[in-house]
Parts: sequence; structure tokens; C-alpha cells
Amino acid sequence: MELQLSPEEQAFEAEVRDFIATNLPDDIRDKVREDRHLGREDFMRWQQILGRQGWFVGAWPRVHGGQAWSAMQTIIFNRVAGELHCPELQVFGPAMVGPVLYTFGTPEQQAQHLPAIRDSSVWWCQGYSEPGAGSDLAALQTMAEDAGDHYLVNGQKIWTSFAHHADWMFCLVRTSREGRKQEGISFLLIDMKTPGVEVQPIRMMDGRHYLNAVFFNNVRVPKHNRIGEEGRGWTYAKFLLEHERVENANLRFITQELQKLRRVASEPDGNGRRLLDDPLFMAKLSAVEVQFKALEIGLLRMLSDMHSGAPAGPGKSSFIKIRGTEIAQRITELLVQASGADAQRYQPGPLFGQGDSTLIGPANALGPVATYLFCRAMTIYGGSTEVQKNIMAKHALGL
Repeated sequence: MELQLSPEEQAFEAEVRDFIATNLPDDIRDKVREDRHLGREDFMRWQQILGRQGWFVGAWPRVHGGQAWSAMQTIIFNRVAGELHCPELQVFGPAMVGPVLYTFGTPEQQAQHLPAIRDSSVWWCQGYSEPGAGSDLAALQTMAEDAGDHYLVNGQKIWTSFAHHADWMFCLVRTSREGRKQEGISFLLIDMKTPGVEVQPIRMMDGRHYLNAVFFNNVRVPKHNRIGEEGRGWTYAKFLLEHERVENANLRFITQELQKLRRVASEPDGNGRRLLDDPLFMAKLSAVEVQFKALEIGLLRMLSDMHSGAPAGPGKSSFIKIRGTEIAQRITELLVQASGADAQRYQPGPLFGQGDSTLIGPANALGPVATYLFCRAMTIYGGSTEVQKNIMAKHALGL
């Protein structure tokens, strides 16, 4: 596979660098660089800047308002965005429900939702996992009862990222208990302002609020908010999960954390020594950088297949998910080690911009432990590593 950038790709990379350097607000760049908490308004502001350029949904087909980016363009954009301290994009709209809508949605659904995703005026969340249905997602029990022109939804979702910010949820529900458990699932779009929807926060051990439990009590969902046919939600969910696991390669995040790790390792300690001059540390750093380069190559191959119309296949996407999350965890481990005692302090004031925001110690020591703790979940959410290995064994190796 050709990994050298063509003249057109080099021009695109230069365009991305120039655009980000010119348009990324300084306060957002500083928050990302220093691991400070980003609020909804920060994400929305940057995403809307990208939206006006057509880049928030750059990989979408042009007919739906995207730029029809190639696989290499997608990788270039994410790599440069990581290097220049851009926030992670909230992918539930552009990378998850968006492709489901333009692939399986009705013209009316596309007209209602795609423009708001493109310009980032609406925030989406994902209603998949339940207390008894995580890795075994098809065991979900949230019920949608047929009530004529609408469904009555009752049940609970859990670990729902950013539900407290979301305007809409794409949600898997059970519309039948007959047949195999995968056969009775439907895919609904739920307005989070609908009476009966309750969001309760789940605080994480890093002190941040990303996750939520969402409860449904006789929530009325019009049938025109169902994607595709009733009972075929599992088909649409598998399509979406292929896109989610590509996002779980964490290309932008890994790029940012590697850059941060090299920056910390280049600074002399109290005795004037640098970790970059330590052969043992450099062996660890070099190993993870090589693994990341291999991940980029694998991701490029899979994206190329997807752009050409070939399915990624569960084995390939599972491999990308496993490697991306393991590499991210390894880098955050090294970053905590490199930051030393300075990283051990938990400073919620400067981290979240609340109360006393006085920072103790260097700025680069603010976030490593919080990020390390958050990354422990990467090999669980989006399909645990153990489940992904079973998928690879079945679909890639035929075991």
C-alpha cells in the first residue's frame, strides 16, 4: 500500500494545517494542550467552525453535504487535528447515526436530521448498553410497545456518554420477544426533551462527568422516528458498530498524547537529565510509536475498503479497536511515568475551571492521571477486548 502522500494529499494536509492554525480558538487550543475540561459550548463552537467549512462531516458523500474524503484524507485530517491540539469531535452524529440515516433513513428523516448534524446544531447520544446488556448487546430489554402511530418506550440505558448534553438519542429497543433475541430489536430516534426521559449523572473516578444513566417511563416515540423496518434494528446497529470501532482507533487522541509524551520527556529534571536520553525509556517510546504507525496502516487499509464499497468486516474493525485502545492505554501509562510526582496531584480546580483554579506544579502535570484513569475503560466500552478477540477468532480465523 502506498503510504507516501501524493501532491494532492500534500496540498490537502497544508490546507488543513492552515485552516486549523487560523480558525481554532486560542482558549480551546490551550484547554486541550493542558488537559483542561471542555464544556459543551467548547465542542459546539469548534464543530460549528468545521461545519461551515464542510469538514465536520468531511467523509460523508457529497450528495449528503460531505466532502467525500478519501481514506488518506480522513487520516490526514485526524493526524493534523491531533498535532495542533484540536478537541475530539463528538462523533455520535457525524460518524455514527449520520451514516445510518443517509444509508437507511427515509427522505423525510434525512431532511430533518442531516443538516443539523452537518452544522453541529444538534448533539446526539447513543442508547445501546443496559445494566444487563453490555458486551451481549442483543440481550437488551428496553421495550417499545406498539401504541398505534407511536411506541411507548420503557426501560433503562446506562454508560450513555454525554446524554446530559444531548438533544437526540439513537436507541436500540425491543419491539418483539419472539424468535432469536437479535430479531426483535428496532432502531429508534428519540427526542431527549420528550416527557418521561430522565438523565442521571454517573461520576467517573477521574472526577469528570461524561457518563449517564437514562430512564424511559412511557416515552412516546412517533413511528416515523424508527429507522428502517421494525425488527431489523440489529442490522442497522451492526452497520453503525463498524463505524464506531473505526472511531475507537483513537487516531487523534493517540497523536496528541504521543506529542505530549515527547514534550514531557524532553524537559530536564532537577538534575538536568532528560528521559529522551534514557535508552530504556526510549525503547518503550519507540515500541509504541512503531505500533501506532502499524495501526495507521491497518486503519488506512480498512478505510480504503469501506470507501470503495467493500464492508470492513467484523474481524478487521475488531482488530483496529483492540490495537487502538491498547496503544492509547500504553501511552497514558508512559505519560504518568514521565510526569513523575507532579502528576500525582489531583487538582479539580484548574482541571474543571471551578473554585480555586491555581495550578500547583507544571501545566503538563495537570491531566496525565485523570487521562490515564479514563483510558482504563477504553478496552471495555465499544465492545470489550475479550469480545473483540472472539469476533476475530470467528470471522477472521474461522475458529
